[in-house]
Amino acid sequence: MNLHNLRMPSLYFPGNCLMGEKVVKSIRTLGELSGIFLDAEAYAALPAETLVYEVHSHLSVDEGTPGGLYFGLTKLYPGKVGEEYFMTKGHFHRQADRAEYYWCLGGEGILLLMDARREMQGEKMFSGSLHYIPGGVAHRVANVGSQPLLFAAAWPSDAGHDYETIAADGFSAHLLEIDGMSQLCS
Repeated sequence: MNLHNLRMPSLYFPGNCLMGEKVVKSIRTLGELSGIFLDAEAYAALPAETLVYEVHSHLSVDEGTPGGLYFGLTKLYPGKVGEEYFMTKGHFHRQADRAEYYWCLGGEGILLLMDARREMQGEKMFSGSLHYIPGGVAHRVANVGSQPLLFAAAWPSDAGHDYETIAADGFSAHLLEIDGMSQLCS
């Protein structure tokens, strides 16, 4: 192989964002997260345009393509609504048997996992932590630190996202800061 003929990659990760072909950026503001925080009064008092998180996704194939793989990078900002940490919207996969990996690149967070019986558990996220999310498990991430939480994800392109179930039923517990400690509260 002639090393002078190597092509450049079509995807770049220059630290805290993803750039290249087929990369889509989306943002979530507080105004788009209505109904997920426990303290409605504290939520209403905050500016709706407050940036909570941004996602850069490499969508390599059409959604629903069997055998395809997607990659994403999420930057979740620090903050709270009342005593509840800023968090991602959370979802199940439409194809319930599809799994996903998350790995933390920086910051401090907690990955919240809820199974079909609505039982919850949390996993600490820190630089270098790797998290396997089995199929059939809803997941969301909360930033419990003072810096942005940066994590990557890989999931099958035919997994789909079911945000509607979470919007209708919520998670069975909320992650709150109580006396300086993160606690799951029903």
